[in-house]
Amino acid sequence: MKKFITEKGLVVPVDRANVDTDFIIPKQFLKSIKRTGFGVNLFDEHRYLDKGLPDADNSQRPLNMDFVLNQPRYQGASILLARDNFGCGSSREHAPWALDDYGFRAILAPSFADIFFNNCFKNGLLPIVLSKEIISELFAEVAAKPGYQLTVNLTEQFVIRPDGTSIPFAVDAFRKHCLLNGLDDIGLTLEDAEHIKQFEANWRQAAPWYFANGNPNNRAKTA
Repeated sequence: MKKFITEKGLVVPVDRANVDTDFIIPKQFLKSIKRTGFGVNLFDEHRYLDKGLPDADNSQRPLNMDFVLNQPRYQGASILLARDNFGCGSSREHAPWALDDYGFRAILAPSFADIFFNNCFKNGLLPIVLSKEIISELFAEVAAKPGYQLTVNLTEQFVIRPDGTSIPFAVDAFRKHCLLNGLDDIGLTLEDAEHIKQFEANWRQAAPWYFANGNPNNRAKTA
């Protein structure tokens, strides 16, 4: 998982409350579990004018130029500005996969759906909860200033505006540790790899009968 320390990036606004995970990545694209390749289908039903199909050549599809992701001023954005209850609906982990694969590193909103919020941290995305008032201010600033950028400093827990003013945000200490060090669930487990190896060695010594024929799965066969 990619580390998240500081991100300075262009901000794209999705000015809609209750954006669900089917809005983020429609159900027909959920067949793969590779975690990559979903970025081209992010917000698919609103980003394109035709119906998206798995394995289609997206470069040939007609774009909906009224949708923010297709507008020239927002190309290359890495920070998503959203409204209440972002990521609601089904618990599909493909939603943060698609956002990450597109290039987003942080999402700012007044609130998030719980499962989506947790899935973001597990996939290297930083969801930041800010007050409705501040989010509305940021929407107004983005609309008024093409090329609007924010800096997200996870170490200090600040969102920094272009004028230098800082907006503090809260984040769970354990989740912060994981993002700063690029640790997903597998990475966390591997941090204890030596302890796991030692436990297995001690277990083999204490219960050699369990490892008959060198494989614990053979225990029932040899009983």
